[in-house]
Amino acid sequence: MKSYTIILLLISLFVFSCNDDLTDLGVGIRPISDSIYIGTDTFHVSTQNFTIPHIISRPDSFLLGSFYDVTFGTTQADILAQVQGPVGINFKYPANSKPDSAVLRIYYRSWIGDSYSPMEINVYQLNGEIFEYSKSYKTNLDLSLYCNREKLLGRKVVTAIDASKTTASTNISIKLDTVFKNDFFNASPSVFSTEASFLNFFKGMFITTNFGTSTLLNVGRIDLDYYFHYDYKKPDEDTLTRVSNVLTFPANSEVRQVNRFTHPDATVIHNKLLLIDSVNHISSPANIQTQLILPLKRMQDRINAGILNKKQVLNNALLNVEVTEIDASLLPRPIVKYMLLIKKDSIDNFFSKGKLPSDTYAILAPYTASLISNTSLYERYYTFDLAKLIANEFKLKTNINDNYEMMLVPVRVTFDSSNNVKTVKQEFLMSSVVIRSGKNTTSPMRINMVYSGF
Repeated sequence: MKSYTIILLLISLFVFSCNDDLTDLGVGIRPISDSIYIGTDTFHVSTQNFTIPHIISRPDSFLLGSFYDVTFGTTQADILAQVQGPVGINFKYPANSKPDSAVLRIYYRSWIGDSYSPMEINVYQLNGEIFEYSKSYKTNLDLSLYCNREKLLGRKVVTAIDASKTTASTNISIKLDTVFKNDFFNASPSVFSTEASFLNFFKGMFITTNFGTSTLLNVGRIDLDYYFHYDYKKPDEDTLTRVSNVLTFPANSEVRQVNRFTHPDATVIHNKLLLIDSVNHISSPANIQTQLILPLKRMQDRINAGILNKKQVLNNALLNVEVTEIDASLLPRPIVKYMLLIKKDSIDNFFSKGKLPSDTYAILAPYTASLISNTSLYERYYTFDLAKLIANEFKLKTNINDNYEMMLVPVRVTFDSSNNVKTVKQEFLMSSVVIRSGKNTTSPMRINMVYSGF
């Protein structure tokens, strides 16, 4: 019995020693290829200012006027607007009606520029092609296709705010031509039978400014008010009673409007900004955006070398677009609130079809201002994670190069009740921002990447 106990003890000691040795042995003989590698890297991004001749116009408000600032140049904004008629097969003016006047009313929410600088608003009748409701129109459209400026309906010199008052004048009324007024009254009832017949009768208005380069109005609503009166005799009375009435033709979402933007000094501004390589510029509407060139081939080669050509995972690839030259007292226009980083060749398709952001080709970021700890200073930036986009390009393309073009586009975003993105449109109101470029000596634009291989 004693011998049996001694044998069991010796066997236990042997097994313990073998287990200890096997654990070490397992680590010692595991091939290097079985280990997981985690790496980091930084890739600099090439950037340049890019002149944007147009955006896709489907606005819910409009700019009107002309505005110049020393950095971004001149923005001229005009409105081409259809109005909705009282469509109905039985529509007609009351018996004994007589026309009084036709008045264009322009309601604006705010303005940028000089409150007291005069501007002359001119209203012309469209007499060319008819806008199609569902078609996408560019903001630099050829005006001659729609209006030759032969039929001037009315004009008025105004300022954004009346100097004799303390509150803003937000309703500009322009009395329109007498011939136009009579044409509306004498129109055949068939004109109002369908939307198409009404738009063929009155194609809309071209609203522009004739002088002034200091003010842009943010127009929220446009109405064409048609005033008329009629007399009628009440039962058992000999006298006539006069009734004054107004018929409103709104430029609403049921018909088409286009905000036209031109930048007459765009070439001069572009050449001036070329002399400054430490920053890039972005402004809306249209005008200037920033193009980024991502070095995808260099990224792929360095990642593969780092993970010894194992299966790769991009954990994140953060692009921090740093805002600079912030001085609220000198800013002539608001900071861009939302920025979309999008593949350059996808821009028109994205906005014309009303698409939503995607991590693989169009990434949305808000303007962020964060207080630096223990200071009174702020860091201001837009942050994009390009991991899915870059991984997708690595997966789809066999011949990757270092010339992957993307654009930073200022956008207007709406959200649903659950705070999900509902719509993304190119920003059609005034905004701008200055960002550090890929050649900035203090903090060049770059992508900070974390990746792993297994």
